[in-house]
Amino acid sequence: MLFRHPSPTGVYELITREGCHLCDEMAAVLNDVLPRYGLTYSLRDVDIEPELRLRYTDLVPVLLRDGVPVAKLRIDRWTLVRIVEGRR
Repeated sequence: MLFRHPSPTGVYELITREGCHLCDEMAAVLNDVLPRYGLTYSLRDVDIEPELRLRYTDLVPVLLRDGVPVAKLRIDRWTLVRIVEGRR
């Protein structure tokens, strides 16, 4: 009998703002890793949503998984893999 780990799941959102180079860097990592797991993410602009602006002010990018922050400012590929696979 083979044991299979369930496929990673989660709703990923990237809190960002226009012109943010760190946001672009995090988006590139997300674009590289998430599709390998059949996952996607959505963008949320901190300057358009008042509740996000109040919460995160200038601390962007922020990666949310199921509404919970899992990374801020920078993330590398291996850290994101650990997050997606539930090892962090």
